[in-house]
Amino acid sequence: MAGARKVKLDCEGSFSTAAAKAVEVRSREVFAHSDGVLDLDQVERVHDMRVATRRLRAALEIFEPCFPCKRHRKALKKVEALADALGERRDADVEIALLEELAGDAAEADRAAMRRLVEARRARQREANDELAAYVTPKRLGKLRRRLKKLARAGS
Repeated sequence: MAGARKVKLDCEGSFSTAAAKAVEVRSREVFAHSDGVLDLDQVERVHDMRVATRRLRAALEIFEPCFPCKRHRKALKKVEALADALGERRDADVEIALLEELAGDAAEADRAAMRRLVEARRARQREANDELAAYVTPKRLGKLRRRLKKLARAGS
């Protein structure tokens, strides 16, 4: 992944230090994939950011005991909301790709109906993209980045 750097965990270090490092690394991955995530022609960007949020969420859940309860709960809630919005958009992307593939193999008589299905999914894709847009504004991503940095500092 572009922009990724290896982080070496110290086996002699504390669980809390490992937790902080994991959250820092996984957070950077999320933000590294945010550019162009709303581009409907580049659906892999949504996929990559969604995978990164799932990894961050897993790290937050695994290392929950290492962080202050209230701060952790708020950060996890924000990450889950972003992941849900990415998931809605990704679901539409996948459905469109599948329907287009099936339409290519469909009988001529069925292709018109398949095209209507694709167009309906494209409408849902645009709606999901509009909903996602609220979660990936520079301001909102900046707030999430700061929240996660504070959480990591509080855990180390």
